[in-house]
Amino acid sequence: MSTTQVTFHTVRADGVDVFYRAAGPLDAPVVLLLHGFPSSSHMYRNLIPQLATRYRVIAPDLPGFGFTTVPPERGYVYRFDALAATMEAFVQALSLSSYALYVFDYGAPVGLRLAAGAPQRVTAFVSQNGNAYLEGLGEAWEPIRRYWADPSVANRDAIRPFLELEATRWQYTHGAPDASLVAPEAYHLDAALMGRPGNAEIQLDLFLDYAANLALYPRFQQFFRDWQPPTLVIWGRHDPFFIPPGAHAFQRDNPQAEVRLLDTGHFALETHAQEIATAMLVLLDKALSDEKLLEK
Repeated sequence: MSTTQVTFHTVRADGVDVFYRAAGPLDAPVVLLLHGFPSSSHMYRNLIPQLATRYRVIAPDLPGFGFTTVPPERGYVYRFDALAATMEAFVQALSLSSYALYVFDYGAPVGLRLAAGAPQRVTAFVSQNGNAYLEGLGEAWEPIRRYWADPSVANRDAIRPFLELEATRWQYTHGAPDASLVAPEAYHLDAALMGRPGNAEIQLDLFLDYAANLALYPRFQQFFRDWQPPTLVIWGRHDPFFIPPGAHAFQRDNPQAEVRLLDTGHFALETHAQEIATAMLVLLDKALSDEKLLEK
């Protein structure tokens, strides 16, 4: 089988049937890709084959997203702490003792919980519009901030339009240098999966709980300061949700972090997958080489 062949799996972890994509040699160093809202591991469809020539790439779907399913009897409470606990169980189920971590959007607070809890596992860190600093939150968060301040029915209903197809399409295309580069099946798949019965309430619960992530930013930043992992921060500069000051802020705690701003929006992989893959391979290869030198 070609090392770039992507395969599709489900594993039971934390009482959840976690769907994931995998590719690359079984004995190669692992790259763990964590997606964000409103997407799934499908967002990595163009990146995985480019990394899998040299690395074992694994991309799960978070609970409430993609093709991961949560049995009703599990009584799952959709909070970011719970998503991280499920991903920790997923990592354990696959016996991943170390991995380079790529985070995007919701994947950042989930992945950084894993990193802060087991920093020795993280061989390298890549943030693609994955925020960990207050200054990274753009004005597009204002309706959700109002919901945090007053989680009334009216404020909850006010953000329901974020779950509709047109809002998802906008997230994919806003800021892109050429909207014709964005595959329409990506946002249509997201909208279809989010439109399943009961999923809207799950997403609104997660919008409310996102405020808990801000309280953990100091812990995440401590991880960067203490462990100084080889870091690439590569962001779409036109993202209205996670803005460039949040990208540059990584260098405050890890001065060696490389920061690149791309001429695109939130879903940078839709337009810049090749550039991101190239930059990642440079980082990952260097991190692996440095690790081997330390072992000698």
